[in-house]
Amino acid sequence: MTFLKLGCTSFGGPIAHLGYFRREIVEKRQWVTESQYTQLLAICQFLPGPASSQLGFSLGLLRAGWLGAIAAFVAFTLPSVILLIAFASMLPFMGSDYGQAAIGGLKIVAFVVVADAVLGMSKKLCPDISRATIAVLAACVLLMAESAAAQLLVVAAGALAGAVLCRTAANEDSDPLQIHYSVKSGYCLLALFFALLLSLPLLGSSQPSLISIVDAFYRAGALVFGGGHVVLPLLQDSIVQPGWIDRETFLAGYGASQAIPGPMFSFSAYLGNLIPTGQPPLLGALLAMLFIFLPGFLLIAGILPLWKALSGNALAANAIAGINAAVVGLLAAALYDPIFTSAINNSIDLAIGIIGFLILSIWKKSPLLVVGWCVLASTAGSLL
Repeated sequence: MTFLKLGCTSFGGPIAHLGYFRREIVEKRQWVTESQYTQLLAICQFLPGPASSQLGFSLGLLRAGWLGAIAAFVAFTLPSVILLIAFASMLPFMGSDYGQAAIGGLKIVAFVVVADAVLGMSKKLCPDISRATIAVLAACVLLMAESAAAQLLVVAAGALAGAVLCRTAANEDSDPLQIHYSVKSGYCLLALFFALLLSLPLLGSSQPSLISIVDAFYRAGALVFGGGHVVLPLLQDSIVQPGWIDRETFLAGYGASQAIPGPMFSFSAYLGNLIPTGQPPLLGALLAMLFIFLPGFLLIAGILPLWKALSGNALAANAIAGINAAVVGLLAAALYDPIFTSAINNSIDLAIGIIGFLILSIWKKSPLLVVGWCVLASTAGSLL
């Protein structure tokens, strides 16, 4: 039920999802510690695939094993999949001034949630000058160099800086991840990831079919770095250029996915439902959704037992502390761009966001109340 609630209320895109997860899983339910959460987040930032969905899958895996991981994925993803398949009929209404104002309110929700996450994580993960410096420098670099490669380099640099500067981290409680399967199993999962990546193109074709859907969406999920928005050109090359779906239909679905909660990769279900394969549309939607997420899940599940073996080393503990600090900087940079720059367009938006932050962070009320406030206030503000 926890991830179903998140799937219905997590507006704002991948970066905002990290804030929702932290508040619900770390602060409220305490299923993992702050250190464990940030280790998972750092690993997901390194790997291709949808970082927020990989994080949710990992949290479910740590909490309740493989069934927990599957349940977390299904519950977090299903609401957005259902909405996207049904959303096409609603698109004309979202073009109205009220519809755009409501979407603007959802963007302000993302700003509030991520601001709360950055504040809370900075207090716990940047307790000294060394780690605070790493976080600030990471944020500055990312604000100047906006790319997925820059994110990977910053996290790697954070690990090196932590190994050198964070000498006290090895003496702290590093909270190792509790993975209940072997390193050998991890290697098997990684081998399956590469086997599918290399073999599926041999089976697919340029004509739309179920196996072509499996190939196109698996490759997109396996090769995308930097979050859900980066998958757009990969999917466009695989689906629009061969003529499976026209460009206008493709972009309409992409626009719809900006206005709903849950993962950006749910856009795949919309596309799979529309690709003409001669089979039931829902089957195409299901295969597209499963195979765009599958490579990211194989990678994170394969890496986790290897990370567990590594994190017990003293030098690794220092590096992890540096990674944690760099991740705080990463979120701080994302708080400004793209979240603040796209959500806060005038003084009214800023006032709505400040009150939303007061509701969430100071009064400790439910994010649902923040969603209601921001959407209603933004809609009312459009009348001024």
